[in-house]
Amino acid sequence: MTTDPLEGLRSAAHGAIDGERIVEAMRLLAAGPSPRGAERAAADRLAEWARTRWPQISWRRDAIGAAGANLVATSAQGDADRPRDVPGARALRGAPGGGELLLYSHLDTSLPGDPERDRWTTGVDTAPAPLTVDRESGTLAGFGLGVARAPAAAVLAGYAAAVTALRNAGVPHRLTLLLAGGGTHASPFAATPESAAPVGVEEYLRSGPRPDAAVVAKCGPPGILYEEPGAAFVRVRLGTGYRPVLARDAAPPAGGLIAHLGEVIGVLERWRERHVAARAGVGGQIAAEAGIGAVRGGLAAKPDLLPGVVELHLYLVTVPGDDVARIAADIRAALETGLRGGPLEGCALSVAARTAHPSGATPPDAPVVRHAAAAWSREHGVAPPPISGWKGSTDGVVLRGHGVPTVRVGPAVRADPADPRRDVIELDTLLRFARIYSEIVVRHVVYGESVIEASHS
Repeated sequence: MTTDPLEGLRSAAHGAIDGERIVEAMRLLAAGPSPRGAERAAADRLAEWARTRWPQISWRRDAIGAAGANLVATSAQGDADRPRDVPGARALRGAPGGGELLLYSHLDTSLPGDPERDRWTTGVDTAPAPLTVDRESGTLAGFGLGVARAPAAAVLAGYAAAVTALRNAGVPHRLTLLLAGGGTHASPFAATPESAAPVGVEEYLRSGPRPDAAVVAKCGPPGILYEEPGAAFVRVRLGTGYRPVLARDAAPPAGGLIAHLGEVIGVLERWRERHVAARAGVGGQIAAEAGIGAVRGGLAAKPDLLPGVVELHLYLVTVPGDDVARIAADIRAALETGLRGGPLEGCALSVAARTAHPSGATPPDAPVVRHAAAAWSREHGVAPPPISGWKGSTDGVVLRGHGVPTVRVGPAVRADPADPRRDVIELDTLLRFARIYSEIVVRHVVYGESVIEASHS
């Protein structure tokens, strides 16, 4: 009777997952700001620490752009290393059945972490409290844990534990961990260093061979995401003649652009309702959304001057079949119709749109999806719940765009009631997901494309 090698490898990997190392990784990630395009210090801290903990894994920091970075860990073991320590591991001789598996998360945070800049979104102008670890309740709380320090720490721990178990057993494998820079979306219309920063996963894929499958470790809904919506940015610009406030009655339009901004917002909100309603039920796991996230006009230092230009910036969550250029044309038509006959009719109007990433899907029966579902089921004791209406777009769509079967799975955080900029999560939850990530790795190596065998274990 052949012993199943999965059980021995699983046991070894799970036994190597250490909550203290997850906490250490979280402390290093949270030790300083890591805005989009400025993650190099965080990558260096984490790389130096990881090399001492897991010297058998290759760790490298790749510079991206002026101050960004990717942290890449690799482990490859071939047929020359004979399986020895795990019962049934002799069955794993030969080339790895699943090819290279990439585990992915990112180093940058959704907000830059500068209170002076962030306050225009958060409404808070003081610095958030540093990371706190409450040993009694077993919780961690801090800035940027949801995007994406908590899942990044968990996937690092799960990856390292699985690689250690596989290497100790001499099991052939090709496994990579990518903690990337430039993982959060930024509008190109902002013309800031963040918006110009390269996308770390794109840079990684440009410089090396494409992985055979990928797991995105990001916070999200409970369950397994194999579909993700896309993302796009829209800039609506209204222009008129220059006037000072003292001549506001003579301004075109009377009172200036901002006095009539409510009409523009009303038209865009009515457009949004129609746009989203027309896409109801289009996606299996995903749904469309749109919203105005920023308004810009005038000079704060010179409010005695009426702005000659006002911009409204929208974020679009896109679904299969969406054509962003056509959506922009639809927005323009809605504004032309809605503002006709009113004080803004004569203003210069432009609508520009840029796609960040189109939506993407992996077949639900793809091996990496089945491995993730099996790992979830084993850890939680029940099958992953179905997901619908998900509106969060992330870098998984980049990998799918390069033809990589990709699944997204990760923990959920909750807002700190004392400061909504800080996220709260239990260490037990991070340990649970570290085990899920390690289990996916082991299943990928043991079963490869054999999804029927994997689904029954």
